[in-house]
Amino acid sequence: MRWCPSSVLHLLRCVRLRPCIRRGRNRLPLWVREIWAYMSVLAQSLYFNSLTDSDVVFDSVFEPLFWTVDYVTRWFGTVFVFLVVILTSSILAIAYVVLLPLVLNTYSPPWIAWHVCYGHWNLVMIAFHYYKATKTAPGYPPTEKNDSPFVAVCKKCVMPKPARTHHCGICNRCILKMDHHCPWLNNCVGHFNHRYFFSFCLFLTLGCVYCSISGRNLFIDAYNSIETNYQTPAPPYTFKDKMIHKSIIYMWVLTSTVGVALGALTLWHAVLISRGETSIERHINGKEIERMAKRGRVYKNPYSYGKLNNWKVFFGVEKKSHWVTRVLLPSGHTPHGDGLTWDVFPVKKDLIPV
Repeated sequence: MRWCPSSVLHLLRCVRLRPCIRRGRNRLPLWVREIWAYMSVLAQSLYFNSLTDSDVVFDSVFEPLFWTVDYVTRWFGTVFVFLVVILTSSILAIAYVVLLPLVLNTYSPPWIAWHVCYGHWNLVMIAFHYYKATKTAPGYPPTEKNDSPFVAVCKKCVMPKPARTHHCGICNRCILKMDHHCPWLNNCVGHFNHRYFFSFCLFLTLGCVYCSISGRNLFIDAYNSIETNYQTPAPPYTFKDKMIHKSIIYMWVLTSTVGVALGALTLWHAVLISRGETSIERHINGKEIERMAKRGRVYKNPYSYGKLNNWKVFFGVEKKSHWVTRVLLPSGHTPHGDGLTWDVFPVKKDLIPV
């Protein structure tokens, strides 16, 4: 029996219509289909191209949490600065009211001169660099059209970004050579105040270590004096004596704790400066090293001029006397370069022959 072409066409139409009829019967409401389509678009946006990786997915999922942290940090910035001032002032008050009279009455004249000179020099360096770190703008890329080179466009500012520039969610703008946002400064650490931030951390660490070492014996005596011994009666200490002992214990515990924590942070930043990179660039360069290693190549940081030259550029040392006038003494000189363009050397070169 031969099949008629018209019969075959009729059969095919019936087969195609049956699924359509079933889909029509089970068709979901419009609002359900709209929600489903929106969720599908959100899911597909996480892997929309080959450049998407786990970091992009992580940032997309936790974006509300990051926004909350940025908002809270921005709001608490003033509180953190107030805490730094109050805690430092309390240690300073104890040093003048309690420790200085003990030093003058018990130490020899050479040791008195050492403690007075070093203590006040360290105090001046801490106060100067903290003030400059908080009040100096880290540096921002130009907002008007210019001929400065740029490497990307910020997706949040929708403005050109020069090399080593990153967007700060707390400051809500791009920062030149951004290292990180420091809540204790209530300011970003960037090109123009990076040296002030590191010097503040360095001299505050030295000050805490100095107080911790020089006050160790006083701390032991004060701790033993307030420790309760039930076998022998407590010595007749006056209220003033008790307050002095508690003040010494407070000073030693605070300076020792801050000295260890801040010392570790200072050491980490010293390593980064020696490598010629920032905290953000450390993360980026680590990924580049892995990516280049897979291709059998070695990645070299284009902004590293060698360990010694990196320190010269960081501190702005242009002649030998600057190691004293710009490193060991308060100095408000501007950093090397404008933060928009950078000298890139394929090999190590003595950028500043000092």
